[in-house]
Amino acid sequence: MNPIATILQSHRAIILDGALATELERRECDLNDPLWSARVLLESPSLIRQVHADYFAAGADCAITASYQATFPGFARRGLGAQAAADLMRRSVRIAAEARDAFWADEANRAGRPRPIVAASVGPYGAFLHDGSEYRGDYGLSEEELIAFHRPRMAVLAGAGADILAVETIPCLSEAVAITRLLEEFPDTMAWVSFSAKDAAHICHGEPFAECAALIGAHPQVAAVGVNCTPPQFVAELIAAARAVTDTPLLAYPNSGEVYSAENNSWSGVSECAAYGALAREWYEAGAR
Repeated sequence: MNPIATILQSHRAIILDGALATELERRECDLNDPLWSARVLLESPSLIRQVHADYFAAGADCAITASYQATFPGFARRGLGAQAAADLMRRSVRIAAEARDAFWADEANRAGRPRPIVAASVGPYGAFLHDGSEYRGDYGLSEEELIAFHRPRMAVLAGAGADILAVETIPCLSEAVAITRLLEEFPDTMAWVSFSAKDAAHICHGEPFAECAALIGAHPQVAAVGVNCTPPQFVAELIAAARAVTDTPLLAYPNSGEVYSAENNSWSGVSECAAYGALAREWYEAGAR
């Protein structure tokens, strides 16, 4: 089943949730950790559940799970075995689903909106490295090596009960191709694929976004293709270029306009959050759904 297509049959757009890690930090979580928001899966899963619930109450049609940086090698660094790591990945899906189901159980929440979906986050190889390379894509790995890295986690998340996989912040076309090849091992699983971009035409590694959207969007298990963790001023042009080459639904969930520094694990610059609502209308007019 394609949950994106199902919702878009009767609604003009799907509203994604907001940044999970940013909201956890606002609630005094310390995310200065290689596991990032996945650390909270270990320490305070109820807080993640509450953030999901609050986003649903604010109007989100989709919760993206806290599994972006949850990988078997990453958890192994923290002394967790394979079974414990897999259980935590499943937990990320379960708590999002629990928040969704509790929200939807109240009939007052259903008026004029679709039943929200849960997207299991699959971050790039660079997120595991925790060195900022998810914003460069200069891994030096083959497609086969990338498939081998992603396979164990995708196998767990594909069977964890999410409605769709959110393959996000992908910096290079080779990693996107590897992941779509890997999707074929899980034929009942749909995914969206979202790239990080460095300007109004190119993803972080340098490939033209329109070419990436055309190629990846043509895969039958890709429900949507788009950009995330990208400066918002680039998004309308990126989406418009993709709209010209693919009929696959396009998605956009950029960052706040700040710049990430891998050296000190921080963001700097001017946030554009105050204008986010107006910008979102521009992204919709450009073709994002």
